[in-house]
Amino acid sequence: MRLIIVGSLGGQLTAASQIALDNGAKVIHAPDEATALRLIRTKGADLLMIDVTCDIKRLLDQLASEHISTPAVACGVGSNSNEAVAAIRAGAKEYIPLPPDPDLIAAVLTAISVDDHKFIYRDRNMMQVVKLANQIAASEASIMITGDSGTGKEIMARHVHNKSRRRGKPFIAINCAAIPENLLESELFGHEKGAFTGAIARRIGKFEEANGGTLLLDEISEMDVRLQAKLLRVVQEREVDRVGGSSAVKIDIRIIATTNKNLQQEVKNGSFREDLLFRLNVVNLNIPPLKDRPEDIRALCKHFAVRYAEFNGLPPKNITGNAMKVLINHSWPGNVRELENTIHRAVLLTTGTDIDASDIVLPDGRPHMEIQSGASRENPYTPEGTEPLAAASLIGRTVSDVEKDLIIDTLKHCLGNRTHAANILGISIRTLRNKLNIYMSDGVTVPGPGTPVMPNL
Repeated sequence: MRLIIVGSLGGQLTAASQIALDNGAKVIHAPDEATALRLIRTKGADLLMIDVTCDIKRLLDQLASEHISTPAVACGVGSNSNEAVAAIRAGAKEYIPLPPDPDLIAAVLTAISVDDHKFIYRDRNMMQVVKLANQIAASEASIMITGDSGTGKEIMARHVHNKSRRRGKPFIAINCAAIPENLLESELFGHEKGAFTGAIARRIGKFEEANGGTLLLDEISEMDVRLQAKLLRVVQEREVDRVGGSSAVKIDIRIIATTNKNLQQEVKNGSFREDLLFRLNVVNLNIPPLKDRPEDIRALCKHFAVRYAEFNGLPPKNITGNAMKVLINHSWPGNVRELENTIHRAVLLTTGTDIDASDIVLPDGRPHMEIQSGASRENPYTPEGTEPLAAASLIGRTVSDVEKDLIIDTLKHCLGNRTHAANILGISIRTLRNKLNIYMSDGVTVPGPGTPVMPNL
């Protein structure tokens, strides 16, 4: 855990630093926002701890403009609610009152480091993959992890890293599909000051940031062929050339790549370099879809039920046999992500202590036709010549109109709680709020917090 403390923390800098050090963090102090920005660009960070007297919004906005995603917590003397609210609105994840509480700082550091990456598996099919992963984890071989979207490829990559000799060193992940093509090169390889318009300072790339550890190239099949050529050289030579740089920088990393595509077919299509595939695909870990891992479904359902009951301050929820039966029979096209959202909804919607089959519903609260009927995955289709009710009800409507109804109905289910609704919908709270502001400007009634309205199930 690389922690940068920004500011004086109201005179509590030494105490906060020592608590973080005692919990295994590597601490660097930045007296001001400019120094912090320079350190993040050159050394990277897993967490920022910022004095509320600093300009938190300006710092975080600058990081966002440079596509640097580093979580931040704010610290202030006492329990000034106005300062706490302002810090959260500026983008801080949490507010920590000073003098620092050792247990609170330890909890924040643990939450950031764990970051929802618990590896849960019970099924025989998955055990075979994990066995292979454990066998090759201690090596330096590059690994290609394949599997459908949502099966847990990044979690598998973290498992390999944690089992390797590089554990304790940085694990850096970058999603090649989430960053615009014109920015991905700088994000990966870094750049020198003045290399292009907007390059106001030198910045190290993900390869240098991962030095000594592991770099995960998520969805590598989405990388432009031109960049693939530069990546091939890095894999071969173990050195990077920053954009606008004049000399190569040596690196010591292990590369893990993931994809949900058939790269052999992508090679035939000319969209992926065959020589790069050979370099990266030394060992292939293929994660089966969730529908082929029934024991994992059982274990994950129980895990998510406990997790989201605690998260929402609700009593523990038990999953009944009937509910588990239909959950296992579902085909789960969205894999673990879809299962997680389904159980989260069920935790919120059930009125008792048991989650039953009737609580397994679509995001808008309507019964899920396949799950509610208990249909097996071998026969997931409606009779020939008939049309699913859900599909029939959507014909003739625009995507934006359907999305609006989905968001409003989910918000009603959550009694107006924006955070819960965003979690269920799988979007950020900022995205949800932006959409709600648009709806309200159009005259749509948006449920407020605590609104006692539930859609008809």
